[in-house]
Amino acid sequence: MTVLEDFELSRVEAFFRRITGRYETADRVSVLVITHLLGERPVFLRAVGRLAEVAAVLPKPKSIDPRALEEVAGVMPVDRLERAAFADPARALEYLESRAAGRRVVLLDVGGYFAPALEHVCANFSGQVVGVVEDTENGHRRYEALSRVPCPVFSVARSPLKEPEDYLVGQSVTFSTEALVRARGDILQGRPAAVIGYGKLGRSVAAMLHAKHVGVTVHDSDPIRRTMALSQGFRTAPTPAQAIAGAGVIVCATGNLALREDDFAKVANGAYIASVTSSDDELELAALDGLYEKTSTGEHITRYARTGHYFYVLADGNAVNFLHGASVGAFIFLVQAEILAALGALAGGGHEPGMHELDGTERSLIAAAWLRHFDGAS
Repeated sequence: MTVLEDFELSRVEAFFRRITGRYETADRVSVLVITHLLGERPVFLRAVGRLAEVAAVLPKPKSIDPRALEEVAGVMPVDRLERAAFADPARALEYLESRAAGRRVVLLDVGGYFAPALEHVCANFSGQVVGVVEDTENGHRRYEALSRVPCPVFSVARSPLKEPEDYLVGQSVTFSTEALVRARGDILQGRPAAVIGYGKLGRSVAAMLHAKHVGVTVHDSDPIRRTMALSQGFRTAPTPAQAIAGAGVIVCATGNLALREDDFAKVANGAYIASVTSSDDELELAALDGLYEKTSTGEHITRYARTGHYFYVLADGNAVNFLHGASVGAFIFLVQAEILAALGALAGGGHEPGMHELDGTERSLIAAAWLRHFDGAS
């Protein structure tokens, strides 16, 4: 849980005011906000509220801080987030009409929730979907994969301002994985590791495991990334099955079903499986129902067993770092500032449908402002 001291809160508020001050206008849009409702998130949502009317906050269910939820619910509408609801175009449109009928609306997304219904919603909404701001690589891919992107979608997923967060998230995933392994009286050392996916998070996890003197084998479906892993001192494998063979720790970082039903039979006895994102995105665990018996062997540790075979899944296959707050310190405010700037840019209008990013000048201004407020801060 992140609890900001008063002086820390004042610093963050001042930083966000510097960013939002460049975009505040009398012609305000409404906004629906999907977010990880962590301890520091209320200050970001207040900043969103300076640029737009917050029609609803939809917290991701596996990352809700009770104190943050109580604080936000006292001043903003909070609704339950269900991916299935937004995957159904009719239900998604009905929800949008219930919260923002007839208004100009921006959708702040984390993971491409709005993507499946976006074309239907844009065509039939009584107001106007001004655009989307997407935070994650998974979500970026979901919007990019649409046959036609019907409105402007600003992505911060591949921004250089997000790289510090991605690096530190990888560190926190490794920390939480080790904490759960140790909770069983076990350790990482002496257990070969497999990292499935060598994007920004996978690279950070692999580096952190290596720093802990754990041998790492990397698989990525992209051969270019495998050459990168090889150049950085890791063993590589051309398939997930070959990567996990003999691995005592498996960290899944693809966002695209790292382990499918057939792969689990190849997991070594006693191996620990961790994920950097939701279980639906990384692990086909539902396919194991009826094949394996599940028992809890400790808080957030589930043992999957059948005759002659067993392994452990951490945090029910969801992002392990959220068990320990998923904190990346003040670097999260860099990403949030870019989201605010993208929201401001969309509210100002003039953007064609399709994928967009902030330009380098805007990002440099954000980075310079962040350094003034947080570099060397105590």
